[in-house]
Amino acid sequence: MKTQVAVQLFTLQNECERDFTGTLEKVASLGFNGVELAGYWGMEAKDLKTILEKLNLKAVSSHVPLERLLNNIEAELEYLKVLDCKHIVCPYLFEDERNDYAQLATQLDKIGELALQKGISLSYHNHDFELEKIDGKTKLERLFAETNPKLVKAELDVYWLTLAGEDPLAWIEKYTGRIPLIHLKDMTTDDEKAFAELGTGGVKINEIVNKCAGTGVEWFIIEQDKCKRSPFESITQSIQYLKGLM
Repeated sequence: MKTQVAVQLFTLQNECERDFTGTLEKVASLGFNGVELAGYWGMEAKDLKTILEKLNLKAVSSHVPLERLLNNIEAELEYLKVLDCKHIVCPYLFEDERNDYAQLATQLDKIGELALQKGISLSYHNHDFELEKIDGKTKLERLFAETNPKLVKAELDVYWLTLAGEDPLAWIEKYTGRIPLIHLKDMTTDDEKAFAELGTGGVKINEIVNKCAGTGVEWFIIEQDKCKRSPFESITQSIQYLKGLM
């Protein structure tokens, strides 16, 4: 399976707010194969499908807040079915959602089962707060241990793993076969440890890309939460670097 490259549209949220269609056109022109959604910017699913097909872009996945996954899952899945989107992702936990990971595991299994019935796979995207260790094991490891791997996949974020002092290569090894999506982002080597364009920081992007070969990773997803210049300039530099590695 050839791993393809997408961009997480959270990186371009201001651009999407101003001109969603124009932003998608620019993304396509940069050579991306797909987009990971972070909202729909008021667009009906059938209209978005038409635009994506015209631009030869794939709707890879959609980041949907836990509250909506719990209370609006059927509508979310129906939207993604129209797009022929195969992945839905729990992207973040607000502080009041981080109190009971055992309950979260049960919730994610139920959401994952509903999604799978529609031909859609649920993944969980990490930050650094899940990497706090209790009795030598991170909360994220416990979450994956307590969920059914057929129902809950991992969308590993290599920046947050690195920031927390974890080795992304070890995590890719441990969860091989359970990682359909992976977030690639770099980190500056100074004390700020800011988000950076791929290949400019201290995250082992080259080794990570090589490690993913044969692990079932379907999509490399470029995300840069904050850019110090135009987000389009940042993702242009990142995709050029990544394509060079691939």
